[in-house]
Amino acid sequence: MMRFYYVYVLESIKDSSRYIGFTNNLKERLEAHNKGLNFLTKPHMPYKLIYFEGCTNTNDAKRREHYFKKTGGRRFLAKRLREYYKM
Repeated sequence: MMRFYYVYVLESIKDSSRYIGFTNNLKERLEAHNKGLNFLTKPHMPYKLIYFEGCTNTNDAKRREHYFKKTGGRRFLAKRLREYYKM
């Protein structure tokens, strides 16, 4: 059975701040963020999932997460989510 690793972007409903991370269980991770189990995201809860990508290798997912946290990755996400931000 193939295992997937997800790179995800969350947006705070409270203040529109974003959080980028990776996990092998997207549903559980989102629930953990919204229950306040993550120190960095707790002050900005609740969150909604606005973007994710699936990878079959954990190293690929980590590399993609790292890219999204850099300037080029943030530009990519801004272009990719252009219609989302028009809402």
